[in-house]
This record gives sequence, structure tokens and C-alpha cells, in this order.
Amino acid sequence: MQDASTQEGISRVTRQPMVSVVIPAYNSSQFIAAAVESIRRQTFSDYEIIVVNDGSPDTPDLETALQPFSSKLHYLRQENRGPSAARNLGIRNARGHYIAFLDSDDVWLPHHLSEQLGHFGNDSTLGLAYANNAQIKNGEYLHDAFDRFPQRGPVTLESLLEYRCVVNTSSVVVVREALLEVGLFDEEMWRCEDFDLWLRLAERSVKMTYDPGVQVVHRLGAGLASDKERMKTARQAVFQKVLAKMTLEPRQVELVKVKIRDLEKEIAVEVAKRHLRAGSYDEAFAAVERAKSLKPDMRLRLAKSGLRYCPDLLRWCYGRYLELRQSYRHKSRAVSRKKGQQIDLA
Repeated sequence: MQDASTQEGISRVTRQPMVSVVIPAYNSSQFIAAAVESIRRQTFSDYEIIVVNDGSPDTPDLETALQPFSSKLHYLRQENRGPSAARNLGIRNARGHYIAFLDSDDVWLPHHLSEQLGHFGNDSTLGLAYANNAQIKNGEYLHDAFDRFPQRGPVTLESLLEYRCVVNTSSVVVVREALLEVGLFDEEMWRCEDFDLWLRLAERSVKMTYDPGVQVVHRLGAGLASDKERMKTARQAVFQKVLAKMTLEPRQVELVKVKIRDLEKEIAVEVAKRHLRAGSYDEAFAAVERAKSLKPDMRLRLAKSGLRYCPDLLRWCYGRYLELRQSYRHKSRAVSRKKGQQIDLA
């Protein structure tokens, strides 16, 4: 396959499609064929597919995986600049009135586009629609996103800030012009860039809605503790940006300040856990002290005492807790109606 600068070997229909599907790809050769195939299986067919290779180290394997679809998609390449830049490149090259996002390791259910576009057909003022998703790990169902994060009320700046509405990017269909008006994704952000964009759209009063039906299968990664720390840090940076750049009502200012402070504590807790696992007790103690100074609670007081008087025992107990929690989660998935089932992503 060739990159977008030459377009050799790439076929694109000449008629303007209604929807442009944008897929950023980085280290995704294992999953991308399933993602593209899930688009091909849509009951709605007036779309184009744009895959953006974000300087992926597995480019040869990625292009091999995409080869069966080469005449059906638009393939772009860029140096590794992160997911924001990759999606923005896709948006700028898109020809559809609507943009639909799909991460390269997720898949759509066949009715996704038709269901989402139905919302736009029912409301000409709508700017963005998102939907529920089934979350899986290693092919095994965990839960529906809306069960874990129930959506409450209309989608507004405040409901997004309060997490009363939580948007999954792979379920989003949005009017392209609305994205252009707010400046697309912030290319300085490599994490939580989507949360930042939804907030900016809401600030501009772009009307949003959500569908409670499951339309996407979202693949969760390994969930390393280091990822939690980085994600919380990135989310805090979004709130700091909101505070610095948005015109907020007084109650919204206070809300954002509380979120920043809460995340500061959560980050300190993650730092403490990281140092505890590594046996760096002095650093863990300092992080617990930091978290306790922000918002004390009983667990932090117990952790502080454990680190002071019996750090090795605390470390063993924490490791054992993680093992038992993982075992419990694995067993609990096997008992409910959906849990334990294998989801076919081929």
C-alpha cells in the first residue's frame, strides 16, 4: 500500500459519502482487519474508510492486514505524532458530512451507523451522537459501559465535567463542520484528547445525545498501574486547561477546582502504590503524606501507619490483595448471563 502523498494503488469512490470513518492506527496490525471488517458489515453503506498510520512500528504487518481492503479505503501515513494528529489528518482528508471514529482495536456492531444516523434524521439540530459499548478483555465480556457509568440527563458541559455523561470515542458520530469550528483535537495531548474535544464542543453549545443500546465492542488493554497514573495526570491536565481557557460560571469553576484537587490526590495514591510495589518505602510514604494532605481518609491513615511500622508486611498484603481481586473478577465474570462468554471479533 502507498501513503496519501501518492495515492498509488488506493481506490476511492468519487461520489461524496455521507459518513467518513476515521481509524488511527498504531501497533494495531493484530486487530485492524476486524475493525475494518466491522465497518464493511454495516447495514448502512454510504461511507468511506480512512486509516491513518501514525508512524506505526508494525507498518509492514499493518499494511499486510489492510491489503484485502486496499480498494475500499483511503490510507494515510504520517510520522508518529499521536492519536490527536492522526485523527485530525483523517478529518482534514474526509469528504463526508459526518465523521465517525473507530479505534483500531474496537469493532462496531452491524447496526451502529444506521442507529446513530437515525438520531440525526430525527433532529436536524443535533451535532454529535454516541452510544453504549460492551467492554471486553482478552475476548471476554466484562460489562456494558453504561452499567458502570450510567448516563444521566442531557449532555452538557457540566454533565461532562461531572462524569454524568461519559463519551466513548469509537461510538461517536459527529458533524464534521462542528469539529472544524472548535479546532479539532488538541495535538499537544496524547491522552484524554477526546475528553478535551467533547468539552470544547459542549462549550460551543453543540447539541449531543446518546443511545443506551450497545453498538460497539470496546477492547480494554492490560490496565497497568502506570497507565492509570498517566491517565489521571492527563485528565487533570484537561481540567486545568478548562479552568485556564473556558469562560465558566462560578459553580463550574468550583466544580473544576474540586476535580483537579481530587485527581491530585488520586495521582498521589497511584504514585504511592507504584513505590510500594517496588519496595521504595520512603517514596511511598511521601506520596501517602501528599494524598493525605489533600483529602485525608481512613485508608490513607492505615497506609501511613503500615509504611511507618511494618512496610514489608504492607507490601505483601497489597500484593496478595491484587491477586485475590484479579481472581475474584475472573470468577465473577463466569456466573452472570453474559460474563464468561467469548466474543467473536473476527
